[in-house]
Amino acid sequence: MFFMQTGFLCFEVGMVRPKNAWVTAAKNVADWTVISVAYFFIGFGLQYGDSLGGWIGTSLFAGVGMDDPGGNHLSWSFFLFQLAFSGTAATIVSGAMAERVNFKAYLFMMVTMGLVVYPVWGHWVWGNGFYSENKPWLQSMGFMDFAGGSAVHMVGGFAALAGIAVLGPRLGRYSRDGQLKKMDSYGLSWSAVGTMILWFGWWGFNGGSTLAMNKDVGIIIFNTNISAAVGGLVAFVHCAALQGRRDIDGKFLGGILGGLVAITPCCNVVSPVGAVLVGATAGVIHNLAFDLVVRRWRLDDVVGAVPVHAFCGMWGLFCVALFGIESKLRLPRTEQMLVQLLGIVACAAWTLGTSFIALKFIKAAFGVRVTAMHEINGLSLEEDDEEDAADLTNLSAPGAFPPGDPRGGFPPAGPPPSSMTR
Repeated sequence: MFFMQTGFLCFEVGMVRPKNAWVTAAKNVADWTVISVAYFFIGFGLQYGDSLGGWIGTSLFAGVGMDDPGGNHLSWSFFLFQLAFSGTAATIVSGAMAERVNFKAYLFMMVTMGLVVYPVWGHWVWGNGFYSENKPWLQSMGFMDFAGGSAVHMVGGFAALAGIAVLGPRLGRYSRDGQLKKMDSYGLSWSAVGTMILWFGWWGFNGGSTLAMNKDVGIIIFNTNISAAVGGLVAFVHCAALQGRRDIDGKFLGGILGGLVAITPCCNVVSPVGAVLVGATAGVIHNLAFDLVVRRWRLDDVVGAVPVHAFCGMWGLFCVALFGIESKLRLPRTEQMLVQLLGIVACAAWTLGTSFIALKFIKAAFGVRVTAMHEINGLSLEEDDEEDAADLTNLSAPGAFPPGDPRGGFPPAGPPPSSMTR
């Protein structure tokens, strides 16, 4: 699972422009270092410590009590496994906000993810993973999320959604009339490599969530693999047949990842045929969500994190009740559907709320976006504070760059088109 961080790094580097490849890679390395520290000192305790009313953990901070009697017998192995989940949720945010986020602001966002956003939600759905007597409020209602459709993917996806909404699009991403403009990338071959690494890592991500080597592991990994394969194929065919091959390269890779995300919460309760249905529907949902976010809402999601993780994560959680074998559900099917919907709404509300609050605080403190000049020339680890409208206006003025210079022609700063919906 740790190697999945390399998969995310390769996937994101392939999607950004060459001038930002290094910083994009550095952000992926940095978020793992930040999450490792934050989750050790605070996050793990909030997620798995002695529960306060099913809402939050109150012990296990900085590893104190990890080996005490009554806890999970896997102890530090369990911690490392959960750290990988926390790191995955955090790194999802990186790619969506790429090419214009202030490095310092990004690190503070990662601290928020590791200290609050991920572990508190994780307590609500998995809080009895270390102390079995804990009774998390949402899990106690019958909510099911086997390997992180909400705890990892919805949390990461909706935090990314908040991030790109606050940041705004990259310079030159949309024309003056709001039309999407194509941008170069470092190389989709890198993104394909990242996809394959993630696909392989997902075998451990889902299969390892049994926390034991038993007969269920094989079918869980099979369901994971077939959902990804079908998701990619359906996304490709759907885009080619019904969407005019628009963004077909990214949608093919995104469809694979969407199939992986959607099967994550339900891989232990669906049959192989059910897994095929999960992947097929996820491929279509991914493509529709991609156009909704990037083209209709005009939110600049560089790597398609929101369609993959937020939308396919929601769908996968509902698939628990829709396609799950009824004998494996915790509630009758209709009741299970209602509880799954409650969990979906609660996760979206929690993640968006806390992420927007954190980002607004960070923006007020030292800004979330690099200067326009940094964005045009390429990001580095030495960045200035947030750009202002005057800076952008000057850069877009006639004569700001020599004739034919590709850095010219960017629209001035200002509010998004009135037709934009969020």
